[in-house]
Amino acid sequence: MSLVDLRHGFRDEAQLRLAQGVVMLRLADDREQEECRVLMKFFWQLAMTYQEVTEAELDRHINPSKREVIQNLIDAIRQSPEAVDAWIDNASRRFPFVQDRGYAALNNDDGQETDDQA
Repeated sequence: MSLVDLRHGFRDEAQLRLAQGVVMLRLADDREQEECRVLMKFFWQLAMTYQEVTEAELDRHINPSKREVIQNLIDAIRQSPEAVDAWIDNASRRFPFVQDRGYAALNNDDGQETDDQA
């Protein structure tokens, strides 16, 4: 099934941005490069009316637990804005924020610049 209808299932722009935030900040971990790339395509798909990503790509590249969460979002969008609110709440509880390890390494894990940057 096509995902080009997702944009129209949100109550408003704020709800869309909240759902996108969960995808980007809690699901897209750059340690899994291909999964992250496909999740970011899905992030954009939520706001687009053209095809950015397919369900087959999601099936192929997203680990089963995250794929289930993404499918739950797709189903919620097609059900109601209230279902999307519940998805945002549930997914936010289930998945912690992804740690930006590149930023932490650059800043020596403690927020201080490394000698290379000084």
